[in-house]
Amino acid sequence: MPENSLRALTDAHCHPFDLVRAFPQAEHARRQLNVLAAASACDMEEFTCNENLSLKAAAEKAAPLLPCFAIHPQQLSAWKTNQKQECEKLLAILDELAAAGRIAAVGECGFDLYNAEFRETEAWQEKVFASHLEIALRYDLPIVLHVRRALHKISLFIKELAKCKAVVFHSWPSPPEEGFSLLRRGVNAYFSFGNSILNGNKKAASSCALLPAERILTETDAPFQPVQGEGFSQWENLPRIIKATAALRSKDAGEIESQIEKNFREVFII
Repeated sequence: MPENSLRALTDAHCHPFDLVRAFPQAEHARRQLNVLAAASACDMEEFTCNENLSLKAAAEKAAPLLPCFAIHPQQLSAWKTNQKQECEKLLAILDELAAAGRIAAVGECGFDLYNAEFRETEAWQEKVFASHLEIALRYDLPIVLHVRRALHKISLFIKELAKCKAVVFHSWPSPPEEGFSLLRRGVNAYFSFGNSILNGNKKAASSCALLPAERILTETDAPFQPVQGEGFSQWENLPRIIKATAALRSKDAGEIESQIEKNFREVFII
């Protein structure tokens, strides 16, 4: 780790495999900005790409890129006739990666009930999420959640989530009351914010302003969820997200950046 890593930007959720297609110099940009990043993957091609980037960064003493792995809830819609086989295969891979210490978190996983196509797989989403939780608990790993129009599903798993090392809500979209409720119910929850607060999402902005500072994370979801008018999200968005977070909380941007980095390190144990 470089000495200046104590003042690093942090990205709690991104997709380097996809980002490099839009921005071939993405890894160079990450290192230049000194970004600690948790990299999501939902198949072995993505994971291998992220792990190779991670190993290279470690060898060159650059800011860490932390590989994560899970079945994304949207994947289930693509598996029309062989959901069981595909789920079993990828869950077995997840278990192997976790057992070998090759992932920093289980994620992103969860629920997506955004449209009729995704809602058709709701029952499968429950089964798969339960399996992800079992693996996260078995190996004492944090879990990164994708929850779109489905926060009510989380209530079904509160007891298990309360046992998790940490629970990161990627791109938190809900009002602060929902976040405080999770904390009161014993969930070691962290709430990650990205370009949604730059794009004027009022619920996200309210949560970013009011939830405890020690529970806030930043993310890009790169290359997805870009700033309005831009083609894709990237690590260069992070300083703007920090600045917007500081403004919402009426705090100094440097103070906010330091607190968020501390939070990131506590979640991912680096």
